[in-house]
Amino acid sequence: MRRDKHFVTLGETNDSAAASPSSSSAIQRRWRDPVPTTLLWVLIPLLLAGLGVSVFVLAVVHNALLFVGIIVLSVLVVAFLVWNLIATRSNRGLYIFLDRAPDSDLRTATDGQIVKITGVASCGDISLVSSYEKVARCVYTSTLLYTCTGWKSMLSYFSDRYIRWELAHLERQAADFYITDAKSGTRVLVKAGNNSKMVPLIEESVLVSTRDNNREISLTLKKWLDERYLSVDSHLLRLEEGHVREGRGITAMGMLSKKNGTVAIVPPSEPFSTGCFRQYFLLPIEIDALLLKSSDENGFMPGRVGP
Repeated sequence: MRRDKHFVTLGETNDSAAASPSSSSAIQRRWRDPVPTTLLWVLIPLLLAGLGVSVFVLAVVHNALLFVGIIVLSVLVVAFLVWNLIATRSNRGLYIFLDRAPDSDLRTATDGQIVKITGVASCGDISLVSSYEKVARCVYTSTLLYTCTGWKSMLSYFSDRYIRWELAHLERQAADFYITDAKSGTRVLVKAGNNSKMVPLIEESVLVSTRDNNREISLTLKKWLDERYLSVDSHLLRLEEGHVREGRGITAMGMLSKKNGTVAIVPPSEPFSTGCFRQYFLLPIEIDALLLKSSDENGFMPGRVGP
């Protein structure tokens, strides 16, 4: 199988594409923000106008009640919007939606219905190999390289969460694969390859970190960087990789297709909504792609850290 690699320099990002697996245009964020930009442009002037009126009332009538009320309301509205934006960027709403949705019964589900199934993954005609660790027989792989510039002696005192890591290189691939549904025993084809629209909820593990005592680059990492024409002089590095290997548990949600005797899950023809999660103060999100999530928590990744 021919694989077309695209190389980037630091500061740019890119997904590696393959002839049959899904490419960069498909494996990415495929939903609409719960807080539209137009809503922000409407709310901000309204809040400023309310604040101006409250200040005027405070100056003329000397009544601080309206002023305090507007301030409290503004803070609550801004906090609510910011919370939803952060939750969207971290996929929190999608995780909650997928975890709470019940597994579908494929024996009674109809063609065109949005379904969720959980089972064991197995490769189709094409299997993938992870970019860095070279793990074979995968149905999905992702490799992310982060860099950070600055004084290494100073940065070593801070935790990763307080360091501004910049994504320098990104490779993601997905192929068509099968899931043996745990509920019905049906072997279902998941159409994740061939540029299918997909949202992967697959966590990556940190494989390499050049912080603290691990600042020397290993020969394996150097070779990996050279193959992609990446220069990392005077940069701190963090390399993460995730994959779903054949035999691991996986959850998929999409539109059910029953044609020509084949049961398949394909990207939905129309967007579907997650609905509101009032207890989490989350607005609904519209999705127009497959959702994939690893359901095997006992190590779909080796999870070692080192150069």
